Amino acid sequence: MIHPNGEPVVDSSDEQYMRRAIDAAMIAEENGDVPIGAVIVYRNQVIGRAWNQREQLNDPTAHAEIIALTQAASSIGSWRLHGCTIYVTLEPCPMCAGALVLGRLDRLVYGCPDPKTGACGSLYDIVRDERLNHRLEVTSGVLADECAALLQAFFRQRRNNGGGSAVS
Repeated sequence: MIHPNGEPVVDSSDEQYMRRAIDAAMIAEENGDVPIGAVIVYRNQVIGRAWNQREQLNDPTAHAEIIALTQAASSIGSWRLHGCTIYVTLEPCPMCAGALVLGRLDRLVYGCPDPKTGACGSLYDIVRDERLNHRLEVTSGVLADECAALLQAFFRQRRNNGGGSAVS
C-alpha cells in the first residue's frame, strides 16, 4: 500500500513483525553480538528468524539477514523468495542488501537507518538500484526509536566496560 506522497504505509502487522525482530536482536545482545534481528514473513507466516552471530560464530558474514535468508529459503524449498517481506532492526549493509536483491524478496521493512554502512537509502541504495535485475519495496522507520535505543545501549555499555573487538 502506498501513501499519496509516495511513501509506503506502515500497518500494524509491520510493527508486530518488527517487534519479533527486536526480540531476536535481544538474543544477539545476550550472546555478546551487536543487537540486530531479522524476521522473514511469507503469507503471514514467519519462515526465517535470526540475529547477528558474528562474534558467536566468528564469521564476518553471520549477519541476521543472511542467516534468516538461509532459513527462509530452506523453509519454502527455493532460493527465490518471491512474496516475502524481511523485517530488520537496522538498515542492511551492502552485503545484506545485495543478498536481499539476489533472494528476490518483495519487500524490506527496517527500523533505524545506518548512516555509516546503510545500503538501502542512507549511504547506498542497492535494493532500489534501477541497474539491477530486481528491486524491493522499502519501508523505513518502523519502531525506529526502539531499534536505535537497543544499539545505543549496547555500544554505550561496551564503551563503559572498555569492550570492543580487536578489529573495528
